[in-house]
Amino acid sequence: MSKPVVLVVMDGVGWTDVDHGNAVMHSYKPQIDELMTKWPHTTIKASGTAVGLPSDKDMGNSEVGHNALGCGQIYAQGAKLVNESIASGAIYQSDAWKKAVAYAKEHDGKLHFLGLLSDGNVHSNISHLIAMMGEAKKEGIHEVRVHALLDGRDVPETSALQYVDQLEDTIKGLNDDAFHACIASGGGRMVITMDRYEADWSMVEKGWHIHVMGDGRQFGSAREAIETLRKEGGYTDQYLPGFVIAKDGKPVGTIDDGDSVILFNFRGDRAVEISKAFDYMDKGFDKFPMPKKPKVFYCGMLQYDGDLKLPANFLVEPPHIEHTLSEYLVKKGVKSYACSETQKFGHMTYFWNGNRSEKFSEELEDWEEVPSDIIPFDQKPWMKATEVTEKMISAIESGKYQFLRCNYPNGDMVGHTGNYEATIIGVESVDLNLRRLMDACQKADYTLMVMADHGNSDEMLDGKGNPKTSHSLARVPFAIYNGPEGVEIKDGDFGLANVAATVAKLLGFDDVPEQWLESIIK
Repeated sequence: MSKPVVLVVMDGVGWTDVDHGNAVMHSYKPQIDELMTKWPHTTIKASGTAVGLPSDKDMGNSEVGHNALGCGQIYAQGAKLVNESIASGAIYQSDAWKKAVAYAKEHDGKLHFLGLLSDGNVHSNISHLIAMMGEAKKEGIHEVRVHALLDGRDVPETSALQYVDQLEDTIKGLNDDAFHACIASGGGRMVITMDRYEADWSMVEKGWHIHVMGDGRQFGSAREAIETLRKEGGYTDQYLPGFVIAKDGKPVGTIDDGDSVILFNFRGDRAVEISKAFDYMDKGFDKFPMPKKPKVFYCGMLQYDGDLKLPANFLVEPPHIEHTLSEYLVKKGVKSYACSETQKFGHMTYFWNGNRSEKFSEELEDWEEVPSDIIPFDQKPWMKATEVTEKMISAIESGKYQFLRCNYPNGDMVGHTGNYEATIIGVESVDLNLRRLMDACQKADYTLMVMADHGNSDEMLDGKGNPKTSHSLARVPFAIYNGPEGVEIKDGDFGLANVAATVAKLLGFDDVPEQWLESIIK
C-alpha cells in the first residue's frame, strides 16, 4: 500500500474566473491558491449529467455530489428519477400512490401535498406537484390541499410569488363542481418543517402546527401572506414565517383523520424529520409534543433513508447504489475515518456510503460528528471549521487510519445566506484550516486531496446584481498535496465520480470495480 490519504471536501466552493460576486475569487486564500498552482491540480465537473441530474443546466448539490464521490459512478438522481417515473406513468402504478388515493376516497378525505414550491430541482420541482394534482383529479379525488414551503435558496431569494401564481393558475384550471384544490398553508424552508440531521426539531414542530393543525397566523391567500410578511419583516422567502390560509376564520386545509399526505420533495436530508413525525407519531415519537395525531396515510416521493425504511411508503424507487468506495476499502481491510459538523455529517457518512445509515464495518469505519451551532450561519461564518480540523489532525496523528475524509460546510451554508461579506469569511476560515491539515499531512507523510462537491460561494450575485443564494454550475477545484513522487493529473474531462478510483490508486490499489469511472491521475 502507498501512503495514507486524507480527502477534504470544501463544500460549495466552485472554481471559476467569472465574477458575479465571486467570494472564492476575492477571498484571501493562500492555501487554496498554492494547491491550485504549485501542486498537481485540475477542475472537475460537479453538476448536471456528471452527477446524474437531468441536464447540464441542473445545479449539483451536496447529496448527489457525495453520492458520486463515494461510489465512483453516475446514478440517475432526484429530479431525473422522478421525471422518468412520471413520464412513464410508473409513479401512478406504485403501491404508495394507489394506497394514498384509495385511503382518501374510502374515508371521504382530502389528499394533501406537502413540499418545496420551486423548480430548483434540488429538493423538488413544481412540475411534479402539478402532474400529480392532475392525476388525482382523474382518479376521482375530490379535495386536494397544498402545503407550500417557500424556497429562495435554490432559486432567486424572492421568487415565491412566481411559483404561487403558477400553482394558482393550475388550480383554477382544475377546479370544478367535482374537484376542489387550494393552498392551505406555507412558510419558509429555513423556518418550518425542513430541518435536517436533527439540528433543530422546533422547525418541524412549527410545521406540524401550521400544516396539520392549521395553528398559525391566518391570511386569505398565499399571495397576501407573502406580501404582508415581507413588508412587515423584510424576509426573503426561505426565512418567511409560517402561515395558514383561512376562510371565515377557519383554516381551509387541516390534516385530519381519513386524509392522505404526500411529501413531494425528492431530496432526503430535509425530508427525514417530517417523515419521522408522520410515520412514528403513534410509535413513541418524543421529539416534540403532538396535540393532534391524525389517522392518515403518509408517503414520500422517495424513501429518504433506506436503512430506517423511512418513510414506509414511497412513490419512486431511489437509486440502488452498489460498489461504493467504503465497501471496497472494507474488503481491502483499510481502516477509515470520517468527520464533519452536523450540517454535513450525513454527507460524509450516509450519502458517501451510497445512502446507507449503517457502516459496512464497525471495526474498520469510524465516524465523528462535531455538533453545529443553531445560529444563522452568516452570524458565525467560521462555523466549526477549527473543531473539525482538530479532530482530523488527532486522527492523522493516531496513525490508525489509511483513509480519512472531512467536509467543511462553510462555503455552502454561509453562501446560502446571500451574505457576501460573511461568505468571504467562511471561505477564508476553510483556507486557514487547510494550512493546518497540509502541515499535519506533511509531517506524517500523508497524501492530501482537496476538492469541492458543487459551486455556491463562487456566485453570490444574480444577473441583476441581487444576492444569489442558490448553487452554481461552476466546476470545482481538485488538487493533490504531498502525493506519491511523480503523481500526475491525466488529460481528460473528469467529474466527481472519478474521485473514488483516484483514492484507490493513491492507496496503491489497481483492481477497482469495473463499474467505476477512471482515475484522475496517471
